Amino acid sequence: MTKLQFVDFGGTARMVDAPAGSTVMEAAIKNAVPGIEAECGGACACATCHVYIDDAWQAVVGPPTSMEEDMLDFAYDVRPNSRLSCQIKVTDQLDGLIVHTPERQA
Repeated sequence: MTKLQFVDFGGTARMVDAPAGSTVMEAAIKNAVPGIEAECGGACACATCHVYIDDAWQAVVGPPTSMEEDMLDFAYDVRPNSRLSCQIKVTDQLDGLIVHTPERQA
């Protein structure tokens, strides 16, 4: 299992386990992480699983696809490190990944 850390807008951190092949969004939903709504269920058709990738992890996670960038246009407070958590596949290389949830979802 890969360990992921979700840090909410208020600074509270939650560590969860995520199986390889799942997505960061699926791990958040399975573990009831506050701040991830995932209204489209991971279809990259909304922006309600928007997260900020911790600076130290940006190179490992990589940039968003063009389709993801289009959906991020609908997110609240988009930043250079914004990603949709439904588009980040969990791999062993992401063990320890830190993501921050925004103040609110769009």
